Amino acid sequence: LLLPSQYSSEHSVSDSIKLSENLDVSYDIIDIRKAYYAISELLSPLFKNLPDNITEENIQARIRGLLLMAYSNKFGHIVLNTSNKSEAAVGYGTLYGDMVGGLCVLGDVYKTEVYKLAEFINKNKVIIPENIILKTPSAELRPGQKDSDSLPEYDLLDKFLFEYIEHQKSEEYLLKAGFDSTLM
Repeated sequence: LLLPSQYSSEHSVSDSIKLSENLDVSYDIIDIRKAYYAISELLSPLFKNLPDNITEENIQARIRGLLLMAYSNKFGHIVLNTSNKSEAAVGYGTLYGDMVGGLCVLGDVYKTEVYKLAEFINKNKVIIPENIILKTPSAELRPGQKDSDSLPEYDLLDKFLFEYIEHQKSEEYLLKAGFDSTLM
């Protein structure tokens, strides 16, 4: 299911269509804008014209989660959670949104490794459109949003997380190794 919102770029949709075609899998597109605006209208009296923030971003992710789970339930499928180890380790995801799913297939794969896997998959033939691999990581939940607005660049984050998680290095060790204290 392709679930674009008002913030989805045209290339995100076209890249997803191309990926589906390359994999020879069927797809459906459900534009979530109507659902988003309906929920926003329902919440408007409670939110009392407060400025948009992460709440509205999470609403989009939760609409997607709801639709994926409904489709899965109706047709007896399983939703595959696409969170990776980097995002999960720092809590960069929406509960009941993009973290939904019965199996987290990338749960032990750091974000930088996800890119290496994509390059490996494409080694003999382009299956994953290059634009998916090359574009700046973004959930496209607000205009111009990038993952790096909230997180360090993945190259740096993954080096830190690898030392912290896999090697169980202490904060003191990580500081001496040159990691910025804001990562702690």
